[in-house]
Amino acid sequence: MGLGLRGVGGNPAASPYTHGPYTWDQQVTFSQGVAGVNSRGTILYVDGSNGSDTNDGQSWSTAKKTIQAAVTAVGADGVVFVLPKLITDMAGDPTNYAEAIIIPATHGGMSLIGVNRGRTQLGLPQIKPAGTTHTWILKIRAPGCYIAGLGFNGNSTAGDPLNGAILLDDDGSAKSACGTTIENCHFKNCCGTTVTDCRTGGAIDWPAAGNAWQVRIVGNRFYKNVCDICLLGTSSNSPQDVIIESNHFSGPTASVDTNLYLAGGSGMDGVHVCNNTFGPIGTLGGAVVKRVISATGCVGIFSGNMVETTGLTFGALGSGGLIPTTMMIAGNFQDHAVIARA
Repeated sequence: MGLGLRGVGGNPAASPYTHGPYTWDQQVTFSQGVAGVNSRGTILYVDGSNGSDTNDGQSWSTAKKTIQAAVTAVGADGVVFVLPKLITDMAGDPTNYAEAIIIPATHGGMSLIGVNRGRTQLGLPQIKPAGTTHTWILKIRAPGCYIAGLGFNGNSTAGDPLNGAILLDDDGSAKSACGTTIENCHFKNCCGTTVTDCRTGGAIDWPAAGNAWQVRIVGNRFYKNVCDICLLGTSSNSPQDVIIESNHFSGPTASVDTNLYLAGGSGMDGVHVCNNTFGPIGTLGGAVVKRVISATGCVGIFSGNMVETTGLTFGALGSGGLIPTTMMIAGNFQDHAVIARA
């Protein structure tokens, strides 16, 4: 570990470092990680306002310009830090990265982290879709990836490209998104191939093949998505050991079909939906499912959640949530009422 710790007089500090204050005058590398990131690989930096993709990306002064350029270069176990672009529109959305990003199968253990000022749309580096056809802003094809502190804006308006934010692009063979963690991100205006049907996709999606076991989605803010989290299918394997916790799910109601559609294919096995906040039932015109959760076929638990409405039922035919008897329901609340199985 290289230390640049010095006292206020400029002399190198000596152990046991009890007579500060001290200042750092050099870059410091921690072999056991910092801020929750333990990297054995390269660390690269992205500055969309001042960087250049011809730079080496190894410091803020030589940062890459695009996220994909840094992701491609960083390799397995690497970390990419992304700086928000300078805000130029004081009346609209933050200045965005317009990219379609792929973390390739060779990049297992990679971290993609936004340098942010809190989990708000203008506090995060925002990424919007590039192109004119339906796709996802970020496709993860490598195991053990960590995604944090980023904003995704899918532009899910009729007549615009229809976009999801993150695809856990796992085919069970050449690509794997097993072990992904997604936390402290902001998701807005995301959907699948339609703007009314949660079953066609949302902000975070499993593919039609399923797979992508042991995924953790924690502490995110979802806003105005047709669907927040969607399992499109399970033609290969049902996802197992999935944790969805401490998230704030989408409103307003006119934009939302269903927050969690986990019923694609045969559902999930060992899914825990815990300590989340759900808005009222969606009123989106033409919406199909209109629940806060559809978990038919799933095995797991629905506990500690708050639903911002009243008079809903939760069970196999529930008006608020389609939750089978193979999922435990415990300690959930809606406005002025405890949620019990219908």
